[in-house]
Amino acid sequence: CFVRLNPPPATALEHGQAVGLGWAAFRLRAFERSPRLCYNAAQRGLSFSALLDAKSMQPSLFGLANSNKDFAQKLSWGKNTFNNTFPTALACYMDHLGFEPVYLTLDENLQIVHSKISVAETFGLSPKSPEIFFAFEADFVPYRKLIVGKLPRIDLVTQQRDTCLRGLEIKLTALPDNSTCELKEEHYGCEIVIRQDTIIYLALSLILNCLETGQLDRLKEIVSVGEQIKDWTNTEEILERFSELVMVVNQIALDQLPYQKPIILQPIWKTLGKTPQLHNDALDFFVWSNLAFTRLFLDSMRSLESISRQMRSTAWLVKMLYDFAAQSRFNPKKITDLMTYKVNNDKAFAINGKLTNPYMKCPELSKPRIKKEEIKEIILGGGQRLLSPERRFDALIFYTQAELFN
Repeated sequence: CFVRLNPPPATALEHGQAVGLGWAAFRLRAFERSPRLCYNAAQRGLSFSALLDAKSMQPSLFGLANSNKDFAQKLSWGKNTFNNTFPTALACYMDHLGFEPVYLTLDENLQIVHSKISVAETFGLSPKSPEIFFAFEADFVPYRKLIVGKLPRIDLVTQQRDTCLRGLEIKLTALPDNSTCELKEEHYGCEIVIRQDTIIYLALSLILNCLETGQLDRLKEIVSVGEQIKDWTNTEEILERFSELVMVVNQIALDQLPYQKPIILQPIWKTLGKTPQLHNDALDFFVWSNLAFTRLFLDSMRSLESISRQMRSTAWLVKMLYDFAAQSRFNPKKITDLMTYKVNNDKAFAINGKLTNPYMKCPELSKPRIKKEEIKEIILGGGQRLLSPERRFDALIFYTQAELFN
């Protein structure tokens, strides 16, 4: 198949430049190990001679030729970095196969609905473009002018030359989590832990939408309820006005339905129950829009007797929008530091798999599309040998108990 479809060298060069470093290893590994990729590569016209150049391949990840990480260095394979870089490479790989992530958006009834979104739209540019650049743990420069103080970094900023395209938070999540691992597979779900910075980037995305669509006056009108709140740090006052804060978020969401955009990338990795063994149907990809994301904290509030993490996130969001409407900027650190309501500030909130399953339930959650053997097509050049997984004593005992206790 490769011999018959082997194109002229110029065609091979064009394909190699399209994706960059990841292609070289892809060619050799596809030819040797993966009939599915071999056939796909032949259809795309990859030259046979290019396969021979991959043996000296340095550690890399599929499609990430242009990034601020040097994957030849062990430091670029640390746990926190890998949790951002591998999902990005997974998206590039899925784009190559023609798979689109599941896109969670909000409809006119304030309900989450599913569609598909191309990886190109998710990143703001095709991952095959030689101009795309992946900046990990960076700040989204267009937001700097909207805040007072230092802009927190976000997991991934995609760029085209000097232009920032998307600021994206990445949540690499296990399926199932502890709350669903003993349930039937159709009820499996993933725990999602949200940082304070994600709420800040949510507010900034809504503000930028208003500026770009000429809705700033409308935003000022909606958040004017904030004028009635004398002390945003007072628990009793916030509880008294909380239903109005929810109405603010909902009204902004309805106004911005046509303009919602990706904010959270959520790749999932599926295991055999609670064991550390990957399921054969191992990986898939979900994308949350900024408006769909609001449901994670608005829908999971249960009581108005005290301020929960989800309620605090709502108050943070409205205060950020209110301050911007009044002053054309807001101070995110001041807001999150002062508006604690006696709740720990280690994270914004977390939501378990029992609550995320209804939002995410779909064929791709039940049967992820990427097989576990395809991981070797994403981690290239022996990169797996540079990984530094976290070691935990309780995990060691649990998985070696047969040896220790017999």
